[in-house]
Amino acid sequence: MTVALILGTKGRDVVTAEPHRTLADIAEILATKNIGAVVIADGQRRVLGILSERDIVRVVGKKGAGVLHDAVSKHMTTNVVTVTEADTVPDTMEMMTNRRFRHLPVVQDQKLVGIVSIGDLVKYRLAEMEQEHSAMREYIASA
Repeated sequence: MTVALILGTKGRDVVTAEPHRTLADIAEILATKNIGAVVIADGQRRVLGILSERDIVRVVGKKGAGVLHDAVSKHMTTNVVTVTEADTVPDTMEMMTNRRFRHLPVVQDQKLVGIVSIGDLVKYRLAEMEQEHSAMREYIASA
């Protein structure tokens, strides 16, 4: 099973922002959209960075509320790990767990085509396990 299957179910919409936006702008977007991260991208949808709610809390905790007026580019993660639609769900889950990521942009030909969260992957995996469990019960009942 691949990341493409998850995107096919949840959709490919990704909330993005430009690097000149402020941390306060991004915090407002996160709250309004009820999401955990915003991908920072250019006009061609190339991933420049990512900023999560955790990133904002950490920098405000360290440097104070004044940083909310800073440009996102000053605080975003720039070495963004991404996946492709061809990556498998188990491999992606393992990477996210081991590297402690909650969100991974999905790219194709260096352009943003979606995003997956650990919640998306867990939801998919639980549904898959339930299907396997049901199939096993049916098999046992018919034996």
